[in-house]
Amino acid sequence: MAGSARQYHITTFGCQMNKADSERMAGILDTMGLSWTDDPYEADVVLYNTCTIRDNAEQKVYSYLGRQAKRKHEKPDLTLIVAGCVAQQEGEALLRRVPELDLVMGPQHANRLQDLLEQVLDGNQVVATEEVDIMEDITKPRRDSTITAWVNVIYGCNERCTYCVVPGVRGVEQSRTPEAIRTEMEELGRQGFKEVTLLGQNIDAYGRDLPGSTADGRHQHTFTDLLYFVHDVPGIERIRFATSHPRYFTERLIRACAELPKVCEHFHIPFQSGDNDVLKAMARGYTHEKYRRIIDTVRRYMPDAAISADAIVGFPGETEAQFQHTLDLVNDIAFDQLNTAAYSPRPGTPAALWDNQLSEAVKRDRLQRLNHLVNTKAAERSQRYAGRTEEVLVEAINPKDPTQVMGRTRGNRLAFFAGDFAELKGELVQVKITEVRPFSLTGEPIQALVAAG
Repeated sequence: MAGSARQYHITTFGCQMNKADSERMAGILDTMGLSWTDDPYEADVVLYNTCTIRDNAEQKVYSYLGRQAKRKHEKPDLTLIVAGCVAQQEGEALLRRVPELDLVMGPQHANRLQDLLEQVLDGNQVVATEEVDIMEDITKPRRDSTITAWVNVIYGCNERCTYCVVPGVRGVEQSRTPEAIRTEMEELGRQGFKEVTLLGQNIDAYGRDLPGSTADGRHQHTFTDLLYFVHDVPGIERIRFATSHPRYFTERLIRACAELPKVCEHFHIPFQSGDNDVLKAMARGYTHEKYRRIIDTVRRYMPDAAISADAIVGFPGETEAQFQHTLDLVNDIAFDQLNTAAYSPRPGTPAALWDNQLSEAVKRDRLQRLNHLVNTKAAERSQRYAGRTEEVLVEAINPKDPTQVMGRTRGNRLAFFAGDFAELKGELVQVKITEVRPFSLTGEPIQALVAAG
C-alpha cells in the first residue's frame, strides 16, 4: 500500500464536517505514500465519505458504488472504502449490499484510517462503526485550500431532533481541548493560512463535556471562552464558525463576536420551522419567539451582520397555516442565505415512523414557494452592498472568467473582481462593489482605482 505508484481518490458528500474529515483522511493516505488523483476510475484506493441527511445523497453513493464494484472485478487489488454517516448507519448491511467493499467506517474512526487499512491488507473485510473516544488528531490534513481551513472543535451531537440521524451516526459530543485547537491554528498560521472556520455539529455545545466550572456556575470551557482563547493566533486574519443551535446561542457569545475583530460578521443559525408546534414535534427546544430574539440581539450588536440558516418544509403533519409561519419568519428576518430542503424520512429517526407524512407533491410545492421568497429577500439584502467597499479574501480564480479572482466578504458573500491571482492569492483586498446579485457581488479593487486615478 506504501508504493508511490498507488493513487487514491476521495469523493465527499454533505456537510462541512464531512469535508474536514476527508481532508484528515487524505492527509493519512498521503503519509502512507499514496498520491491524489482527480479520476476515481484511475485510483487504486477509492473512498466515499458519505452523508445520510438527505435520501438523494445516499442513493447517489450506491450508484457510484455499483460502478466501482464492477471495476473491482476487473481490478482485484482495488481498495474500496465507504466512510461517514451512511457507513455508520448501515454497518455490516453495506457489505451484504455491496460485498466488494473492503472497509466500512463511521465518522468517529476517521483518524484510524491507516490502522484499518492495515487490517484490510491482512485480508480482512473490516467494519468499524463502534462508538469510540475520538483520538486527538496528530495527522496533517490534506487541505483543499492553502488560504482557508476547517478546524474541528467538537465532534458528535447530544441533541435528539426527531428528523435527524446525526446523533446516531456521529456519536455523543466530544470536545477537543482549547490547547489542541489553538496548536492546530498556530500551525495553520505558520503555513500561511489566513482564515479558519471552527466546526461542530452543534458548536455552541462546545466544552459541556470538558471538566471544570467557574465560580458563577458556568462550564469552565464554553465556545465563547474558546473564541477569546484563540483570537490572537498569529497569521490568522479571520475566524468563522458553524453550526449554531438556537437552544444554546447566548448574548454572551454575540457580544464576544462583536468585540473580537477577527471574528467575521456572519452567523449560521438554523431555525428549521417558523411554527412552534412543528418545532416542538421536531424536538428543537426553542420557539419562534426565542429565535427572533436571537436575531434581534445579533442585529443590535452588529446591525450589518449576515444571517444564514436552514429550513425544512413538509415535516410530518405540517399544515398550510404552519408552513405560512415559516414564510412569515423568512419574510420578516430577510436572511442573506437560506438552505432549504423538503423533509426526507431518514432510517432510525422517530419522525420517519409517524403516520402523518405529507405527499411529495405538497412538499415540492412548499419548497418551490419558499425558495422563491428566499431568492427575493436575498436580492433585497444584497442591495445594501451596492457602492460600498468590502474586504475580500482572495481564494481562487473565477472558474467562469479567468481574468477575475474570487473570494468572500466578511459577511460570507462571494465576490468577484478583475486581478492577477498569482499576485493577489491570500490577500485581503478592499473592493468597491459595482454589481449586486442575490448571492454574489462584483466589484473593483480600491488599489486599482487609486492607481488609475
